[in-house]
Amino acid sequence: MKIQQKKFTRKSGWETLRNDPFDPAACNLVLVFACADLLEIDPVYETIREMYPKAEILINSTAGEIIDVQVNDDTVALTAIYLEKTKVKTAVIQVDQAADSFDAGKQLAGRLDHQGLKNVLVISDGQNVNGSDLVTGLQKFLPEGTIITGGLAGDGARFTKTKVGLNEAPREGRIAIVGFYGNDIAVFYGSVGGWDPFGPERLITRAEGNVLYELDEKPALDIYKMYLGEYAAELPASGLLFPLSIRNGSGYSLVRTILSVNEEQKSLTFAGNMPEGHYARLMKANLDRLIEGAAGAAQSSVNKGPEQPDLAILISCVGRKLVLDQRVEEEVEVVRAIYGGQTAITGFYSHGEISPAFQFMKCELHNQTMTITTITEK
Repeated sequence: MKIQQKKFTRKSGWETLRNDPFDPAACNLVLVFACADLLEIDPVYETIREMYPKAEILINSTAGEIIDVQVNDDTVALTAIYLEKTKVKTAVIQVDQAADSFDAGKQLAGRLDHQGLKNVLVISDGQNVNGSDLVTGLQKFLPEGTIITGGLAGDGARFTKTKVGLNEAPREGRIAIVGFYGNDIAVFYGSVGGWDPFGPERLITRAEGNVLYELDEKPALDIYKMYLGEYAAELPASGLLFPLSIRNGSGYSLVRTILSVNEEQKSLTFAGNMPEGHYARLMKANLDRLIEGAAGAAQSSVNKGPEQPDLAILISCVGRKLVLDQRVEEEVEVVRAIYGGQTAITGFYSHGEISPAFQFMKCELHNQTMTITTITEK
């Protein structure tokens, strides 16, 4: 595997950060993580297509761009990959409402050749898609054992409009997947949070999909506001600082982040499903534990795979970025310290992360985690 990495800013234009020698016309795959505002006014896709005329180009809006150990806003982070032994195949679908998310996963799974498929990287619209249902659809209709990782696009902390594009300028409602094929590709992953719970657990007594109506038979929004205090006036953005942990009867828990609130219905809409009968508990930030969580995600991938992977794709939640603030680059720096200097690092801040939590566990939608996918050609 050979890699080129470039960063674009309006002030400086394109800057090359890594330049392994290969013919751009031989490039198989380009991953592009870009500020939502730049995608609105700049011909980002068209420019990159000229650079890499034959590549599959996957591009999405973000809540912050990661390249090397930098965490940036208002940039384009480009990673061009020449896979010497591995085939890639792609698919894209349009989804206009969250209720169609499971079927979208099913259709996308059917559009990939299943023979020799090792890993699927999925990048989805982060506002109009139910990430839990999307993951369930992919998992059910892809071959058993396929590693599924990825995330939901972002748009800063606005939660209004996210975009994804595959071999086109990015658009709202798009979901794109990349399949990696053959025995020469090694894909590993890690996903860790680092948030501290507070307050009592409450039973989810009324919910539909990713919309939460009642906790302990009381309006969910009222309970949530009671704990947020002065932060309640800043919902839904302030909800990034106080996610919910949900736990089923077996003790396994996931973290969920708010996408929107409905004052009339007193409901909360989350990036993933909120099953009735599960228990929910608020969480708050512990800065050191968040950074330790990023290190834990990297170490988890190393425990399964190579110590120095060729490429590490970091997808971290926008809530972590807001909480860490000036310390945000520390969660990337600890990843670099574990992988060493040769691994190419890229990624973005998201509205949700997709990965198995641990080995042999099914893939899930996560919120408020650092989720890492490593890719190495043998």
